[in-house]
Amino acid sequence: MLILKEPAQTETFAKNSRFLAEIFTVTSPEEAKALWRFRKETYDNGGHIVYAFTVGPRQNISGCSDDGEPSGTAGRPVLAVLQGSGITNAMITVARWFGGTKLGTGGLVHAYGDAARAVVALASCEELTPRCHASFSLPYPLYAVCRSFCDNAGFTVAAEEFGENVKMQLHLRLEDKEKLADYLRELGNGRIRCLFTD
Repeated sequence: MLILKEPAQTETFAKNSRFLAEIFTVTSPEEAKALWRFRKETYDNGGHIVYAFTVGPRQNISGCSDDGEPSGTAGRPVLAVLQGSGITNAMITVARWFGGTKLGTGGLVHAYGDAARAVVALASCEELTPRCHASFSLPYPLYAVCRSFCDNAGFTVAAEEFGENVKMQLHLRLEDKEKLADYLRELGNGRIRCLFTD
């Protein structure tokens, strides 16, 4: 699977209709829909702004909208291109400005698919590194040395809570899971329990 390094956009034309395709990073269906609403307000073109998205380590969750175009002629072709690209955690929007000539259902399918393919071709991507979350609690005397280990290992500290003990939440590469588990086991003489989640 791939993820975007940065957004991209491009224009295509079909029988004088203009199509502006953009690709963005998103991490949830809610974020995708919020971005689509923002695009609707930004362009306010009186026409259609179609979208498709995939999120999850294997494009597990996806969705699309024809935004008023005939059913299956816009969102579905864009989603097919996105799924075929192997890019996840991404969303493509395609804004259409009508050029005066109707494209017909087949023409719409081709035009939206071509717009999506054009923006995917421009997109700069990298391999998705599977990640996980780790949560654990440790006594104050062990905090500084543990924090130093986490920083040096490249783990992202997502949250810290200082109460009776220090609760830490980390984001790390899945391949580093055993490294952290072994370290905590040794640091706490087997008394620090770590919970890993996707």
